Amino acid sequence: MAIKKTKKYFLNKKVLAHILFWLIMLIYYISSSWPFESDKVFLFERMLSKTVAQIILSYSIIYALVPFLLNKKHKVLFITGSLVLVYIAYVLHTAIRCYYLLPKYPEIFSLRPPLIFKDRITNVYAFLGNITGLILPAIILMVLNYYRHQKEILSLKEQKKTTELNLLKHQLNPHFLFNTLNNLYALALKKSDKTPEVIEKLSDILDYMLYHCKDNFVEIANEIELIENYIALEKIRYGKRLDVEFNHQIEDGVKIAPLLLLTFVENAFKHGVSQEINVASIKISLNANKEEIFFNIQNTTPTIVNINDESKRDSIGLKNIEKQLEILYPPNNYILNISSEGGLFNVILKLIHNDI
Repeated sequence: MAIKKTKKYFLNKKVLAHILFWLIMLIYYISSSWPFESDKVFLFERMLSKTVAQIILSYSIIYALVPFLLNKKHKVLFITGSLVLVYIAYVLHTAIRCYYLLPKYPEIFSLRPPLIFKDRITNVYAFLGNITGLILPAIILMVLNYYRHQKEILSLKEQKKTTELNLLKHQLNPHFLFNTLNNLYALALKKSDKTPEVIEKLSDILDYMLYHCKDNFVEIANEIELIENYIALEKIRYGKRLDVEFNHQIEDGVKIAPLLLLTFVENAFKHGVSQEINVASIKISLNANKEEIFFNIQNTTPTIVNINDESKRDSIGLKNIEKQLEILYPPNNYILNISSEGGLFNVILKLIHNDI
């Protein structure tokens, strides 16, 4: 029901816009000839007849020739058809003048060159002289329609982009949440002093993800706090099996796409820590200023890796990041290098400031 009302609203709005357009055209015609025509009623009827001919011509081109010829790349047929319609409009306008205005206002036409219907419609020069005046409103309407259509396309692309970004943001691996809840449950059973800390940090992470990641870009300081909370929870989970360094130096006001860096951090823990039987090492460095953001994360890789369906699914995270980068940053404004060599998995991400 709401959809029908919305369509009806836009339809009425479009009709009113077209009515206003033709009223403006009519007023323009009348005002431009107002000083030169003594009989204002005649002037109104003459300009109204011209406007009627233009209305018929314009909508014939827009709703017949454009969709069936121009949009299907039949340009020669479109031009030919347009000239035929212009001639028909010219004949119609001439017929109104000869068979309606001339008998009604003979004294006005007596002061002008003879108006003979057959002579006028077969006069090539008279027809060519009227082409521009007759077709001008149609051209204006076509340009306006094209502009409106391009705006609709851009709007749809933006909606698609927003929807896709929201889907990508919600693809953050839920295993982290499940693991943290399991750890929280275990700590609660032991009545550990760390239980309130885990609850607080998990609450901060969820609050940030749910309520502060709606914009395409957020303050990088907030992302750092998110990563620090994430690392703190993972330290509680892995204990002495984990060695993490996180060094960062940022300027105020720098922004970045939300959750972008966290996905790299999450992958480092899943691949570099969860399967490591010895001490795993993760080193993270982040430098950000108004010109660029440089992020590097390096983690040790376990000697023995169990390849299963879960590890295969983990590659979705990196594809997720690549897709977000494609959507949010121009091709020349980011560099992403991922390598694995000598027992180390290394990620380098460089983002060049693009007037965020």
